[in-house]
Amino acid sequence: MDFQIIIDSLPKLIESTLVTAELLALSLLFGMCLAVPVALLRLSKNPLFWMPAYAYIFFFRGSPLLVQIFLIYYGLGQLDWIKESILWIVLRQAYWCAIIAFTLNTGAYTAEILRGAILGVPHGEIEAGRACGMSRRLLFRRIIAPRALRLVLPAYSNEVILMLQATSLASLVTIVDLMGQASNIVNRSFAVYEIYITAGLIYLVLTYLIAWVFRAVEWRLSGHLRDRSEAASGRGVTVLTLR
Repeated sequence: MDFQIIIDSLPKLIESTLVTAELLALSLLFGMCLAVPVALLRLSKNPLFWMPAYAYIFFFRGSPLLVQIFLIYYGLGQLDWIKESILWIVLRQAYWCAIIAFTLNTGAYTAEILRGAILGVPHGEIEAGRACGMSRRLLFRRIIAPRALRLVLPAYSNEVILMLQATSLASLVTIVDLMGQASNIVNRSFAVYEIYITAGLIYLVLTYLIAWVFRAVEWRLSGHLRDRSEAASGRGVTVLTLR
């Protein structure tokens, strides 16, 4: 194990980690903006609304992300009307092609996660809101959305972590992210184990940070569980003192 090459390569790997974090953040932001209306359309009983949403979710959940990236990066560039339109300003850049692919993919998964969380809200709470005379919009804002937010966090944290790992595919379309930079260094130095292990550890650190943030948010939003835990902890201290 050559530690010197790890030390020499670390600045470039850390710099490319910022590209990975940027890809992840933009994809999640745009994906959430897409997922919310798609999830609401998916919950509609009107076939004109839920069928297109279902088709979108089914396609992007049912096909490999790598295929989706290649279709956008290589496939759309083959269409003459794309090259002659204003869309070509964006689609000719590998960076934005990857962002679009990641956005559409995570948007499909997130929409299904949101739909499950909304359907998971206890029906009794919804009926209680209706009994209080809440309108549909007020019911969604005051009861369904806050409750669904707490329900969605565990599943969405997994989606964020999986999306972090999926950003490594961006290196296949010439983007120098963390994985792309690691591959470039390996091609020059042939230090396969040293560089890829270092890159894997950086991904591991990022995964831990994401999991920690979601645990903190979930703990913050679950006030009833936090108060119960603190009360139980307080009782334990009291009993120990009396003994």
